[in-house]
Amino acid sequence: MKKVLVSSFLVGVSIITISSAKAEDIVDALPAADSAAAAADGSAIVVTGARGRIQRSVADSPVPIDVISPQELKNTGRTGLKEILGNIIPSLSMPALGGGGTSASVRPISIRGLSGDYVLVLVNGKRRHTTSLINNLSRISGGSTPVDIDLIPTVGVGRIEVLRDGAAAQYGSDAISGVINIILDNTPRGGEFSVTGGQLYEKGGALAQVAGTYGTPLGDGGFARFSVEAKYHDRADSSAQPVPYLYPFVNGQPDPREADADHLIAGGYGRSNRDKIVNGSYNAELPVGEDTTLYSFSTLSYRDIKDARGAYFAAPTGYNGQANTSGASVLPQLYPAGFQAYRRIWEWDWQAALGLRTEFSGWSLDLSTSYGRDNVELGADNTLNPSIGPDSKTSFFMGRQKQDLWVNNLDLSREVDLGFARPLSLAVGVEHRWERFRNIAGEPDSYRDGGYVIPADGTPFGQLYGGRSPSPGLVSFTGTSPADASSTSRNNVAAYVDVSTDLTPGWFVGLAGRFEHYSDSAGNAFAAKGSTRVELAKGLALRGGVNTGFRAPSLAQTAFSTTQNTVTVIGEERVSTVSKFLPVNSAAAIALGATPLKPEKSLNFTAGLTYETGPFRLTVDAYQIRIDDRIVKTEFLGTASNGGAAIKNILVANGIDDVDSAQFFTNAIDTRTRGVDVVAEYLLRTDRLGEFRLNAAYSYNRTKILHVIDNPPELSTLNVTLFGRQAQRDLVAATPRSKVVLSGNWSLDKVRVLLRVTRFGKYTESSNVAASDRTFGARWVTDAELGYQLTDNLDVAVGANNLFDVYPEKNGAIAADGSGQFGGFAPFGLSGGFYYARVGFRF
Repeated sequence: MKKVLVSSFLVGVSIITISSAKAEDIVDALPAADSAAAAADGSAIVVTGARGRIQRSVADSPVPIDVISPQELKNTGRTGLKEILGNIIPSLSMPALGGGGTSASVRPISIRGLSGDYVLVLVNGKRRHTTSLINNLSRISGGSTPVDIDLIPTVGVGRIEVLRDGAAAQYGSDAISGVINIILDNTPRGGEFSVTGGQLYEKGGALAQVAGTYGTPLGDGGFARFSVEAKYHDRADSSAQPVPYLYPFVNGQPDPREADADHLIAGGYGRSNRDKIVNGSYNAELPVGEDTTLYSFSTLSYRDIKDARGAYFAAPTGYNGQANTSGASVLPQLYPAGFQAYRRIWEWDWQAALGLRTEFSGWSLDLSTSYGRDNVELGADNTLNPSIGPDSKTSFFMGRQKQDLWVNNLDLSREVDLGFARPLSLAVGVEHRWERFRNIAGEPDSYRDGGYVIPADGTPFGQLYGGRSPSPGLVSFTGTSPADASSTSRNNVAAYVDVSTDLTPGWFVGLAGRFEHYSDSAGNAFAAKGSTRVELAKGLALRGGVNTGFRAPSLAQTAFSTTQNTVTVIGEERVSTVSKFLPVNSAAAIALGATPLKPEKSLNFTAGLTYETGPFRLTVDAYQIRIDDRIVKTEFLGTASNGGAAIKNILVANGIDDVDSAQFFTNAIDTRTRGVDVVAEYLLRTDRLGEFRLNAAYSYNRTKILHVIDNPPELSTLNVTLFGRQAQRDLVAATPRSKVVLSGNWSLDKVRVLLRVTRFGKYTESSNVAASDRTFGARWVTDAELGYQLTDNLDVAVGANNLFDVYPEKNGAIAADGSGQFGGFAPFGLSGGFYYARVGFRF
């Protein structure tokens, strides 16, 4: 007899597998569209956060879970999963400009006011590797190394489940604020091809994307689905203001060269990236017996980024008629009119998994292995190493960063009848992880001191800077030197147990525990979780739980090191300084009080209410997340106001004699985040007016710093601030505390309309001086899309993100290069409205 066998995918995903039925007979068993519709009315079976055999829907889950369908992903008009989820999930936020360095190119995310490090990302239930690009210069989520979900093809996604609760006891490290489980499309037949194009209303930023997916039956009841998408997104024209003068005055008058100069110079402000990306994936299953299925999936990505953010425009000799010290780096023999340096990133990223599911002596067994790597080559264009002199190159290889993760899982589950209202679901498993981080040196010209001395000749440049030695390394950034290069790895072994049942009809209870051992300073960690759901009346239930969690320090946080050129404004001058980020195990860091990093520990509480009747569903969930020993960056130690010569003497004594300041990671603070998520959904179907899907979501969170560690003994006698005002304020005020998303979908016959209005709450861009803080008020941003089904296979849509061209408030403080009028942290961008069109064809 033909049947569909539902078997447990014990690493967190239960997916439909096919036994004796032929693929063409069960195409509609659980296609993406049907599962999306089920999610809308709460009947979709969710698999994240529910190990074992008990199946639960969105509506009766003991923890809050959102299910996002592929149609929702498509209808946002956005093309990367970060921006898409930021548009849909109220508690997820991204700054327009995360900071300098690679943080400007690969934007950091924040969830529930916490960095992306605290959310675990799974693909088909398998742990995803993190990025190798540490956000060391980012002010929001600074120092984080999260998973870069933009490297997963949106077109290959069957649905996304977002668990909004701690789950370290079930899945391990990183699952403090939640879990994002990206489930690849498993539709066994058919394909789709689409083309999307668009641009900003006024500032360019052209977008072109093509995407396709195709599924074919495999063997007797299996499938293979292949997906690929390619995108080009240009940088936008600057959102900055023109600067009046690029050259020092001549006898009190503007330099004649000003007439032919381009005064709109802040190329890194606004949308600073020009990026090309190709993402691909496959998802496949092959039954090899009545109860046994082989499965495999993979993703592969290539990204090419050219970015001006974090690479200030180097004016030929000064700004606004004034000379400046950094002008000594702009050699007129190479760049007589100044230059805009560009950071280059070439990135290969992949993950491949292979596994087997079977039944064995009453147990469901899942055995799998997965390997992933993020491989990034860093470069620089249109810059120079001024210490080499006029013979300097203008393009450089700056180094390479690699992150590897190998995961092996054995998971078992079964049901045990103990006389409760429902059999006890028992799941146990073991896991082995090996990971490695490598920071590989660049070419010598990207960091070396060439020894060039500017001649004191009769030229205006020689008169200003003659006799000076420019700073070594590149202007705006510096390549990785052999002294900063490193390679570190570690092993991890873990075991877990998860039990759950309905003790009585309407009363669910779940318990989980997990032990992990790391071979490095992270040591041992244990996490536990208890959850429950009680149905008070038909459709009305209370749910909640308590869980402990942990996040082991990333290898990049332990071993990362870099020497970087930065620019500090002192009075009227832009002064170049050299700073060094120290690995915590280096002699210099230890001399400054650094200690081996230890895991961050969390304690989460959640309590909620769910109510549904007919087409209406409401969930309200409050939570508290306390995190102890959070890993943060220290301030720059050794600056004139923070340790000065005393710090420099310590650095010199430990072999660091070529920098002005240094910083490192440390377990420095304890925080508490409190918040509430409210989600309401209503589905109305009519015969004459079509179908209406109405959604309202509200998120509020507030983080408080409970404790900051005292200065270590090595610094106790010095006038040093380890974690200053700006860094503390960025943790608690840099992202909006509140966000409201109101959306409506209407469809009638061949026409559909989406309207989404999002309110982003106020946020503050802080300084070390309170008087320099800038608070930006709330903004309402509207998105709209109109779609039409031309034929059964051909669909067209036009839409706009930020329909009414909303910008942040102007903050009244513009930098010397003309940037900063809107700040940098706006979660909806700095470049205004974007319009687009899409054509899709199904076959």
